[in-house]
Amino acid sequence: MAAGTTGVEDALEELRYLPYEDIGFAKIDHHRALRDYLPEVVLGEGKTPEQVVAVARKLVERSGRLLVTRIDSARFQAIREHIPDAVYHETARAATVNRQPPAPTPGVTVLCAGTADLPVAEEAAVTAELMGHQVERVYDVGVAGIHRLLDHLPKLREARVLVVVAGMEGALPSVVSGLVAVPVIAVPTSTGYGASFQGLAPLLTMLNSCAPGVAVVNIDNGFGAGYLAAVINRLAHPQDEG
Repeated sequence: MAAGTTGVEDALEELRYLPYEDIGFAKIDHHRALRDYLPEVVLGEGKTPEQVVAVARKLVERSGRLLVTRIDSARFQAIREHIPDAVYHETARAATVNRQPPAPTPGVTVLCAGTADLPVAEEAAVTAELMGHQVERVYDVGVAGIHRLLDHLPKLREARVLVVVAGMEGALPSVVSGLVAVPVIAVPTSTGYGASFQGLAPLLTMLNSCAPGVAVVNIDNGFGAGYLAAVINRLAHPQDEG
């Protein structure tokens, strides 16, 4: 309005939907991008393709960025029909749009114990990348063959924050934290045989870690871990704020 490029009515229309937009089955929080590091993230699981598309279109129109987690290829194709520049990350089961990507900030490293943990690890990595961070990946380095982990120790010690993903007994985050001097975000996965109880066993192992500097997110919560890693890394690079 001050520059004369927007009229009063158009400005009022924009402000009307700034806090949130009610589209019937969902209330879309457009305000979140102003107070947070990402626009509202869409959990695709449990939603119909039509619902996912409706929310995704509204979000990307206003922010130019989009993250939809836990979707299959059919839901992605529905998104792609309406948002042609959407990208599908098959392993992460996520879709993203990033129309003005910043120069990536280094410092985030994502590890996983085995290849069965890759979907959760990649969800974390894709989330941190969308938030503007460069992500190093170190995969299949579980404690069953600890020499594989130790081969990457110099790279681990260069990171500002590590996301460590593991199922089964969940020992990897404790081992990693004992080798580095930065925060470790532990992610238990539901990978494992019967006594792992769909991720409960690694969750309890991580919560009871004897190594300092380990924080734990919920079972299979790669998104939460990637988001937290990005926030920590941003604080480690204050010159990149804004």
